Amino acid sequence: MPTSLIIVDDFLSPRDAQQLREVGLGLTYPEQEGAFPGRNSLERMEIDGLDQAVSRLVGERVVPISPLQSHCKFRMTLAADRGRAKVHIDRAYWSGILYLSRPEDCRGGTEFFRHRPTNTERAPWDERELAAMGYSSMEQMHDDIIERDSVDDSKWEMTMQAPMRFNRLVLLRPWLWHTTGPAFGDRMENGRLVYLMFFGAG
Repeated sequence: MPTSLIIVDDFLSPRDAQQLREVGLGLTYPEQEGAFPGRNSLERMEIDGLDQAVSRLVGERVVPISPLQSHCKFRMTLAADRGRAKVHIDRAYWSGILYLSRPEDCRGGTEFFRHRPTNTERAPWDERELAAMGYSSMEQMHDDIIERDSVDDSKWEMTMQAPMRFNRLVLLRPWLWHTTGPAFGDRMENGRLVYLMFFGAG
């Protein structure tokens, strides 16, 4: 009976959330041509006790993924930013997104989808499910669904959205077909600012 999605409002104290936002706005965001629109902070900012807090929320011990990749980095996305991909899965055990945009700027959120051709809402968990979907390997599945269909809106039906709200934490199973919601803003202060988390099993 796995848990797929957890939404926590006011994850940090109001003061800590505002301080984290201010730290994020002051970091370095180098230009990048990644799969997804926006830029990650060059610096990594760890929150004291984060692993323990998330472990309590999900009901099992989690640890940062290795290598860390984007764990504990900020992501800034403006309306004009573009990327090569949309719907995707993450290489983790739990993913987390802490929304840090100002309340008056928040819109959209994290979107979840059903893949129309396979009638699935997530990637397969094991070899049996993989075979049932008609694939012989995870790489074949990824190439066929994510690489081919990621930006083809006709292949996806949005099933739900975790709406953006300042200081709201969304914890999700990374094998769910998902993507960020719409980007917005024309400068750092009014853009889509989030703090990223990626965990492995402890």
